[in-house]
Amino acid sequence: MNESAPLFDPALVRRRIARARRSGYAGFLLERVAEDLEDRLAAVTRSFPLGLDLGTPLPLVSERLLQTGRVERMIRLAPVSEPGGSMVGDPEVLPFGGHAGFDLAVSALALQHVNDLPGALLQVRRALKPDGLFLAGLLGGATLTELRQAFLQAESETEGGASPRVAPFAELRDLGGLLQRAGFALPVVDADTITVRYGDPFSLMRDLRAMGLTNALHDRRRAPLRRATLMRAAAIYAERFSDPDGRLRATFEILWLSGWAPHESQQKPLRPGSAKARLADALGAAEHRFPIREEPA
Repeated sequence: MNESAPLFDPALVRRRIARARRSGYAGFLLERVAEDLEDRLAAVTRSFPLGLDLGTPLPLVSERLLQTGRVERMIRLAPVSEPGGSMVGDPEVLPFGGHAGFDLAVSALALQHVNDLPGALLQVRRALKPDGLFLAGLLGGATLTELRQAFLQAESETEGGASPRVAPFAELRDLGGLLQRAGFALPVVDADTITVRYGDPFSLMRDLRAMGLTNALHDRRRAPLRRATLMRAAAIYAERFSDPDGRLRATFEILWLSGWAPHESQQKPLRPGSAKARLADALGAAEHRFPIREEPA
């Protein structure tokens, strides 16, 4: 039986990130996510002797967490070679042999390009010590919805068909189940929408290139983008997604995942029927009982 082709080309993802870093990485979005990650971690009242940075495009997150003093040591699994002693690796194949040694695992803007996200989450959970924390922010399905719509309409008009130009990303409704399947306790998922405004669509495309976020689909069209299609997409974008001042909106949806490696000390849901107090008493309300009506067979 033949395996289906992967959605993303991991080697191309790494080359795009390496090119972006050589040319001057556009870090505004990563900086925002790193700041939010730090704020979320601040709500956890504990320190972490050993942390893992999983695939974040720049060492920004590792550096910021070390500066807080909450994390004593970080091991960074980087997408490309970089100074500072980080390891180069793939989030889908963690090089730790299932060893549960980390107190914390974090990732920023990296896991959206993972082909086997359930498998990657399972490996992360196994790499954590019992009661270790996983916290990650990745691009979600609403990201670049404006650009996706503009290209689909432009290609349909100019070429009689459409090909994927913007990658499909994960949906919020799926991620809680994936965390549970991977064995995480107390899973939490939520979304944050960031709107960036541009003078024209080409400025957005330059930023995407400078973040390594251009098309890395395995089954992407290899032929160069036709100029007529590009110009029509730019016109549609300006027509449909401009604000009253003429600037254009670009949506980046950040999906946040958190979960804990199971431990006996963690809170567990009560069994149904095991409550020792009535809800009516807690609310100070009268309790009303209604007879159960049985329908005739």
